[in-house]
Amino acid sequence: MSARDALILIPARMASTRLPGKPLADVGGRPMIVEVARRSAAAGIGRVVVATDDAAVFAAVDAAGFEVVMTRPDHASGSDRIFEALTAIDPEGRAGRIVNVQGDLPTIDPALIRAAVDLLDDDAVDIGTLTAEITDPHERTNPNVVKVVGSALTPDRLRALYFTRATAPHGEGPLFHHIGLYAYRRAALERFVSLPPSPLESREKLEQLRALEAGMRIDVAIVDTVPLGVDTPEDLVKARELIAREDANQGRAS
Repeated sequence: MSARDALILIPARMASTRLPGKPLADVGGRPMIVEVARRSAAAGIGRVVVATDDAAVFAAVDAAGFEVVMTRPDHASGSDRIFEALTAIDPEGRAGRIVNVQGDLPTIDPALIRAAVDLLDDDAVDIGTLTAEITDPHERTNPNVVKVVGSALTPDRLRALYFTRATAPHGEGPLFHHIGLYAYRRAALERFVSLPPSPLESREKLEQLRALEAGMRIDVAIVDTVPLGVDTPEDLVKARELIAREDANQGRAS
């Protein structure tokens, strides 16, 4: 993979109903959105830009030394927000691979970002994303845990056939928890945001089904762990504990 053609975009909006002000919540002594940017930069695959609709987020990211761009407040999804940002910061089309890293993943391992982008080394792949095998029995039936149904290409790679909130596929065998981090070929992102919501997308409330219904190919890297997404105050406490543990371990190692 060439780092020169990759661009990481991190959408951040303040309007979280379950955790107001989420992007600026403190984790490890930094605003959450800054921690995500810091880990994204550590992936070492190219330029990192935060896309936000909030002046306070803009100021926090800028003060931390990361690139940030203002976007409209009325986007329906993070994909639409990153596409607006892309057209603003890279109108010449230099970036051929666009990575959407969610702004509420403050414990994301930079290696996971690289794993998603590496899937695009296959020219037949339009979109790369991630999954981990479900080990908690309760997650198998939890509709908030999105499952990937796919055909195995290698021991650590699937070709996605479907994404669902149901327990699928039926029968004996592993189930896979989808991780909502996406690496798009630029043309695929342009096409994706131009399409209307698809019937299965609307039914499952899963945006990635729009791409599958349009005939796009999504490959999925199988990774070891699911990064913690911070959606509630309880999640925020867990994220702070995980980062404090990481910092302590790094301090002992040095």
